[in-house]
Amino acid sequence: MRVAICVLSVFTSAVAFGFSAPPTFYKDVMPILQKNCQGCHRPGEAAPMSFLTYKDARPWAKAMREAVLLKKMPPWYADPHYGKFRNDRSLAQKDIDALVAWADGGAAAGDAADASTPLEFPEGWGAGKPDLVLEMPQEFHIPASGTIPYQHFVLPTGFQEDKWVRIAELRPGNRAVVHHALIFVRPPGSKYMVEAKPGEPFVAKQDWRIGRSPYDEFLDIYVPGVTPQILKPGEAKLIKAGSDLIFQIHYTTNGKPAVDRSKIGLTFASEPPVKRVYTLAVATDKFVIPPGAPDVEVESKFVLQSDVTVVSMNPHMHLRGKSFEYRVVLPTGEPETLLRVPHYLFAWQMPYILAQPLVLPKGTRIECTAHFDNSPNNPLNPDPSAEVRWGDQSWEEMMVGFMDVAFDAHLDPIDLFRPRRPASGGE
Repeated sequence: MRVAICVLSVFTSAVAFGFSAPPTFYKDVMPILQKNCQGCHRPGEAAPMSFLTYKDARPWAKAMREAVLLKKMPPWYADPHYGKFRNDRSLAQKDIDALVAWADGGAAAGDAADASTPLEFPEGWGAGKPDLVLEMPQEFHIPASGTIPYQHFVLPTGFQEDKWVRIAELRPGNRAVVHHALIFVRPPGSKYMVEAKPGEPFVAKQDWRIGRSPYDEFLDIYVPGVTPQILKPGEAKLIKAGSDLIFQIHYTTNGKPAVDRSKIGLTFASEPPVKRVYTLAVATDKFVIPPGAPDVEVESKFVLQSDVTVVSMNPHMHLRGKSFEYRVVLPTGEPETLLRVPHYLFAWQMPYILAQPLVLPKGTRIECTAHFDNSPNNPLNPDPSAEVRWGDQSWEEMMVGFMDVAFDAHLDPIDLFRPRRPASGGE
């Protein structure tokens, strides 16, 4: 009798979610995991457990149920009222219902004949095998404890001609100690970090931003939760002939000595693009967050000096980050909210890639608003009693609204920052 009651309960639960029979792994759950989860939940990737097989996934059925009901997973934090994004990770309600009903129904395997074809993932890469891999010239050793200043590693590309990059994927060699990383393109003639020697770790004596110009541009970024940067056909980032790449890596200690040798994979455009993609940093370092303050607002602004098309946005703060919003004010005075992240989470930072192109004309003002929680109620707060300012370390703060924009491939990127001079000769 008890078994019959249990079976009836399982069937009733499935019916409540609109299923004629209890969902099974192979028929109902596996396709959801393939589409939404396995990119991270597989060996060698960011997630701590694999969901490739029934044996892998079954022990985590209840945890999956809780994560999708609370919408912790898949990670996606954009307010659905603002903007449409082609990399939207949020689950459809029918998929949430299927995972919940599967867990409630005993997480049955079902018939293996119902299984969809397993996905094939390129080993070591999330966006396919790259055309070129550039790696740190040697391992960097991280001590067991202490604070490590930002490390910089110069890699000459040796490119004899300009290269247009359509896919870039920065891969940390040791995720346990790589807090985040940036890669800058340093073109010939740049004065940026001229003291840094290829092959040797370099620590800037002052603020690492000193000497950097708009030509020393971002190529790629690694932060927790980021996905490979894949641009649309006809769009690409430029690495000029003779350029160096500068790896900037923020290491954090975890109680054990470690080593890292990070790398970047590049896939080149098959032909020169129509649009060049460039990463703007709409940022400010002019803020002070008082001790114990639960809600401190910080704003940054940037006025475009040329027409652009918005590709993506990626807010960046540290452990006190609470929320982030992107708005634009058009030259006509018309405002528009592009992205709102009401619950920013430091552990999951990601680009929000627009589903449809958004053209911003010259004179548009980009406005970013961040809120910070320095109170004891913030469970991630390193020290509620501290006054917090801009700084590199995670117990300090940053306020950066990264925005990738596309523009005519022949346009000088400096023209985004300053008005173009009128042509000479009366033209």
